[in-house]
Amino acid sequence: MRLEAKLALFNALSKLLLVLLGAVVIPPIVGRVAVSHTDERLQEKREEVLQLIRRDGISTFVQGEQYADYNILKQEYITLTALPPTPSGRHAPHPPRIFDEPRQVDNEVEDFRILSQQFTTNGRNYRLEIGSSLATVELLTDTLRRMALWVLVIGALLTIFTDAAFAHYLLRPLHRLIVRKLQGVHHPSAFSYEPLPTTTTDFRHLDDSLNEMMRLIQSAFEKEREFMSNVSHELLTPVSILQTRFENLLQDPELGHAHSLKIVDSQKTLYRLRNTVKTLLLIANIENEQYLREDTVSVAAVLADVTTELEDRLAQREIRLREELRPDYVLPRANRTLLFTLLFNLISNAIKYNRFGGSITVRGLPGPGGGYRLSVTDTGPGIAPQHLPHLFDRFRRFQAGASAPEGYGLGLPIAKTIAEFHDARLTVESVEGQGTTFALHFP
Repeated sequence: MRLEAKLALFNALSKLLLVLLGAVVIPPIVGRVAVSHTDERLQEKREEVLQLIRRDGISTFVQGEQYADYNILKQEYITLTALPPTPSGRHAPHPPRIFDEPRQVDNEVEDFRILSQQFTTNGRNYRLEIGSSLATVELLTDTLRRMALWVLVIGALLTIFTDAAFAHYLLRPLHRLIVRKLQGVHHPSAFSYEPLPTTTTDFRHLDDSLNEMMRLIQSAFEKEREFMSNVSHELLTPVSILQTRFENLLQDPELGHAHSLKIVDSQKTLYRLRNTVKTLLLIANIENEQYLREDTVSVAAVLADVTTELEDRLAQREIRLREELRPDYVLPRANRTLLFTLLFNLISNAIKYNRFGGSITVRGLPGPGGGYRLSVTDTGPGIAPQHLPHLFDRFRRFQAGASAPEGYGLGLPIAKTIAEFHDARLTVESVEGQGTTFALHFP
């Protein structure tokens, strides 16, 4: 999962957790706010009633022993009740008290939030009660709760989108760095050293570090290529001289038979050494891009040339070669000589490490995501799983089976190098006891 997606997912989950936490915490807070709001309204009405009594007198409101006033929906009421006289003639003043209590209103019992206070006026004691229906409080609570939750949800959604947009903007240089300098860069020569446009110090430092590291890698690659090329050239000359000398020695009639056999064995060793040097030189030349890709090459035509070249070896081991190209594939920009070497090495290995009387299938089909897939499948002993990751390493030799004449040499590294030169990918699949499949994936 991409870093940007992880940040967006974490942001969304954190906002969801915030909304859930708000759904738990907000209701009691809102309930307390609604009650406090109701208490403040009751206090304000108490002050208004007492101010009217001081201005107009208590007799304006209380004609008998009690005064009561209810609104039309019975959601609020105000009562003034005369209290019996005390021996001292007055009650001790005390602060107002607010409480919840049911009251009967027109044969119905309602729960009210009540403010009660005793006061003295004109030498007589009275009790003032101002009540507000708890249904009104609950309605206010529900309204505030819904409003708070909607604000929380909308705010969370807005922050999710804004945070995602900001994360996308902030991480855009990292995405550009991955696309331009990491994806599809299989060789230092394909690396882009163009500075990354960014104002973020960390990304700038990462870009500079990648450029410096790739310069070091490219320098090491160039030194290795130059070394291989020089060594290959220098080794071919003494090998050729030794071969010539051995051939001259074999022409000597006084040379004994035992010595002749030793010279022939030495010639075989020199021949293998010469082939190894040529192989290293071929790899160096390919990596140094000394070959051109100017040919339009048909896979079927190259395969026909390879089959003709290997007819004797196929017949010697009684191996059947089946070709299934549906359809043929034509490379517009390729090197025919190198493609011949590539297919020759793959089919030659399939013959070499196959069982006697086995078969080889060369199958070409369009790839599932486009391109073309050309596979070479044999019926040999297969390759052990632990050897597969190192199969294309140079100078790594593996035993392909109990009857294999020898391990792998440089044929597969050459095939992989030629495949990469043509922007193709070479893969291998093998099952011990059943066979091996090498597949070329052309773009």
